[in-house]
Amino acid sequence: MNMDALQSMTYGMFILGTLDGERPTGCVVNTVFQVSAQPPIFAMSVSTSNFTNDCIKRTGKCSVCILSESADPNVIRTFGFRSGCDISKFDSIPYRLTSTGLPVLTDELCGYLELRIIHFSELSTHTLFLGELIGGERYSFSNPMTYSYYHRVIKGSAPKAAPIYHGEEVQSMSQEKYKCTICGYVYDGSDGPFEELPDDWKCPVCGAGKSLFKKIS
Repeated sequence: MNMDALQSMTYGMFILGTLDGERPTGCVVNTVFQVSAQPPIFAMSVSTSNFTNDCIKRTGKCSVCILSESADPNVIRTFGFRSGCDISKFDSIPYRLTSTGLPVLTDELCGYLELRIIHFSELSTHTLFLGELIGGERYSFSNPMTYSYYHRVIKGSAPKAAPIYHGEEVQSMSQEKYKCTICGYVYDGSDGPFEELPDDWKCPVCGAGKSLFKKIS
């Protein structure tokens, strides 16, 4: 089987928000899509290893923030490569609570949805949630961030918890490449040789220092 065929699929970039008791928490997902119109129902795939997965099950609702192309990569770093068990992710990100009590970001979004979970199914590595639309708002007419844009322009990589993660991800540049051992981001030499980067240079996705990179070509 040629898994490269999967790279032709299109995905978005979203922040799911929910509650851990009274504390807001969330994670990055790339699989959210509408499956019916009346009533509007959406499907979401969330890794069973994500802390947010259990919180959505307990709370029975979640928000879906639709990231724009102008979104700060630090938002993706915070929500995609760190666990809500270890940090309170919303502490460093501007957000507000909706009328239903769900956290939503206030900056660099195309809009958000509020969903009431009506069903979920356990798959091998992910839970497939179905949620009915109970609220939402459109913020701007800017372009929504796709996974392709995140990969090509921001040069980010998929967390191991993402449904589209297939192991090594290497950028298509001819320079020597160094891979972050924390998040999998690959530095391709676009800002000069890796060895000549300043000592305080950090991974643009997860913030890891140079010492946590390893040469892969």
